[in-house]
Amino acid sequence: MTANVNLTEETIFTWGAPPLKFGAGAADEIGFELSQYGVSRVLVITDPGVSAAGAPHRIVDTIKRYGITAEVFDGVHVEPTDDSLNKAAGYAIEQGPWDGFVAVGGGSSIDTAKAVNLLTSHPGALMDYVNKPIGQAKAPPGPLKPLIAVPTTAGTGSESTAMCVMDILSMRVKTGISHWRLRPTMAIVDPLLTMTLPPEVTASAGMDIVCHAVESYTAKDYRAFDRKRPEQRVTYCGSNPVSDLWCEKAMTLLARSFRTAVREGETNVDARMDMMMAATFAGMGFGNAGVHIPHANGYPIAGMVRDYVPAGYPPDEPLVPHGQSVSLTAPAAFRFTFSSAPQRHLRAARLLGPDTEEQRDPAEQLPRVLIDLMRDVGIPNGIGAVGYGESDVPDLVPGTMKQQRLLSTCPRPVGEEDIAGILRESVRNW
Repeated sequence: MTANVNLTEETIFTWGAPPLKFGAGAADEIGFELSQYGVSRVLVITDPGVSAAGAPHRIVDTIKRYGITAEVFDGVHVEPTDDSLNKAAGYAIEQGPWDGFVAVGGGSSIDTAKAVNLLTSHPGALMDYVNKPIGQAKAPPGPLKPLIAVPTTAGTGSESTAMCVMDILSMRVKTGISHWRLRPTMAIVDPLLTMTLPPEVTASAGMDIVCHAVESYTAKDYRAFDRKRPEQRVTYCGSNPVSDLWCEKAMTLLARSFRTAVREGETNVDARMDMMMAATFAGMGFGNAGVHIPHANGYPIAGMVRDYVPAGYPPDEPLVPHGQSVSLTAPAAFRFTFSSAPQRHLRAARLLGPDTEEQRDPAEQLPRVLIDLMRDVGIPNGIGAVGYGESDVPDLVPGTMKQQRLLSTCPRPVGEEDIAGILRESVRNW
């Protein structure tokens, strides 16, 4: 059957996503969905802000109607750390056992629930599973328990993906765990849960969607990788025809509704609906194709923050929100990758900015679309606006280069000097 296939080049891509229930009021049906898995005791995992807004407790009420015991853990740290994940897992182990989990919140809550599910389902330390070269990248030895993901922000797409992200405090670097077993059992996406998001959070989370969609759309083609054996296949397999479809649709929805969701988020249900759908669709794209330079740069930008405190987020500690951190170098990154696939970059620019004036230099079209969007929704003007200068570039580069899982899907080879150049270009974007 493989007689005419070049066995030194890849011919196979993988694609996966959880079952999806989407729409206004979908969160009211979580109890029914859990009952289909035969669980009797579940832990609802959330953060203090989402807990105070009441959604997790309303969800607990819907779960209890089906004879299932449910309790709330609201100790999720916004932008999780290895310490916060270990504390959450420790709580779950001490108060367990649990038959399943429900994550209610943004990517922080969903990623925390993924780690808790892993560490309570199988023995081992967190660093056993963290991606190389920071951790050991061990594969989970067996199935995890049912996990239903209920996003309350339109951004991370974590409800669709098979990875979780964290800061390693001792190393001041961001990394993650990536394995298909981490993917939630089901995603329940209810746009009504996002209506009270502050504009700043809407903007940051929305830029995460933008970067997910564009990075995976411009990622290295799956056929350009060396051929892998079955046991070597990884979650990020490169751009592929299925992921491309989801990314294109996400970009179309973003063009239609992103700015409106930031300006009219408390009243415009249609815009919130589009943003939640865009986040989920982009997750279905990048969760299989992969992301590259902007996300790799975003990890040290977030992990090495000194004193930047963003509006709309908890004021008690410095923080570069994930959506901001990944977008700050995106214009320069896509300027760098343009030569690898000009038509893809131009197609992404047309989808995201259909009314943007044509630039003299085609390589500037996508950066111009992104800069216009970032200015309109209030994203900081480059890494300089969150506390970094050119003198910090040598310190940021090593953190980016540690993200080889991401950089391996970059559509052209990228080294330390390239990353340094992109970071320097990104001190100011306009």
